[in-house]
Amino acid sequence: MPRDTILTGHVLSFDADPLRGPATGASDCARLSEAVLIRDGRVAATGALADLRARAPGATLRRHDGHLICAGFIDAHAHYPQTAIIASWGKRLIDWLNDYTFPEEMRLCDPEYAARIAERYFDLTLSHGTTTTVSFCTSHPASVDAFFTAARARGLRAAAGKTCMDRNAPADLCDSAQSAHDDSAALLARWHGVDRLSYVITPRFAPTSSAAQLDALGALWAAHPDCLMQTHLSEQTEEIAWVKRLFPKARDYLDVYESHGLLGERALFGHAIHLAPRETARLAESGAALVHCPTSNSFIGSGLFDIDQRLAEGQRIGLATDTGGGSSFSMLRTMAAAYEIAQLTGTALHPAQLLWLATGAGAAALHMQGHIGNIAPGMEADIVILDLASTPAIAQRHARADDIWEAIFPTIMMGDDRAIRAVLVAGEPVPSA
Repeated sequence: MPRDTILTGHVLSFDADPLRGPATGASDCARLSEAVLIRDGRVAATGALADLRARAPGATLRRHDGHLICAGFIDAHAHYPQTAIIASWGKRLIDWLNDYTFPEEMRLCDPEYAARIAERYFDLTLSHGTTTTVSFCTSHPASVDAFFTAARARGLRAAAGKTCMDRNAPADLCDSAQSAHDDSAALLARWHGVDRLSYVITPRFAPTSSAAQLDALGALWAAHPDCLMQTHLSEQTEEIAWVKRLFPKARDYLDVYESHGLLGERALFGHAIHLAPRETARLAESGAALVHCPTSNSFIGSGLFDIDQRLAEGQRIGLATDTGGGSSFSMLRTMAAAYEIAQLTGTALHPAQLLWLATGAGAAALHMQGHIGNIAPGMEADIVILDLASTPAIAQRHARADDIWEAIFPTIMMGDDRAIRAVLVAGEPVPSA
């Protein structure tokens, strides 16, 4: 017998991408329904409650009237090993790596510690409504096992990979070109496609990989083209200058990856702030995704991602916390930061566009749009229910709203884990949420 559940509330679905048009028409891409029917972990239908009850008379009814029901949030770029060092004070990127990141990542050589951090990470992200994460692990294969083990136990759709580095990092974190390839291949064989898990080929970034290692990882990706590949690109100006010194023959930063077989439509480039015209043209042509990390970009002082310009170029864009360089585990806070940074570059993102960035746009960046990122028939029922009056400050603003978007926007701008009324993963409620 099918397991049917009906949720009531403001059920948000998207019929089109609200980023690919004027903000004034963004709401036309969205549709609000009274209820959603979930059957065996997938969305079966949306519509009027009476119609869905007639279709599934034995369904369990869960009322969330007045709350927003949307697809679970997708964090397209994170570093789960940095969970314990989030919100560390006062560093630029290279100092952040040397003083905070690398010492903490060395601790994950201990499988028990890695497992504790992975459990803590998913407890925190689920409490904020994030149901899919793409994460860098450490150079230790045990850190990858810890991430996927914890994600699988929760039934999550998740993606990650061993972070590969063979220079410009502590010896205890460095591998080699050969071991990066072999470890990654073994982890890929162990985890890729198991339940809802995906392996991601993961060079940290150009400065910490030799040409030989980038070649080895490019060859691995060519052998497994259905995998994603993730790395960092043009986060800070000092980093770009460093790459130029390390790879003097490269036309630009992107060319380092491209010349080693690490550019393609399943590539995820974190940050991508300071791009040259040749780079933007090649990124758009290749179909690669740029992952916007607004809290990190401001917290570490990297710069302003010009989302309007990137959309005009035809770029594919996802949204991410970049924890722990990012200062929050919350995709609501990340949406708020994206709004604020867009304002500084002359664009006022509509609430529908912000929610799409955290759901459907992320799914498209990960090539998972057929599975997650929207509430539509056949989609996996990863769902978050948002209380639109979760704090006194939000409630008093919500009370003055003239339409649903004005009611939603205060929660995007001021909401936190208190706004997360419930989370469902593959149709099942998450007990801790």
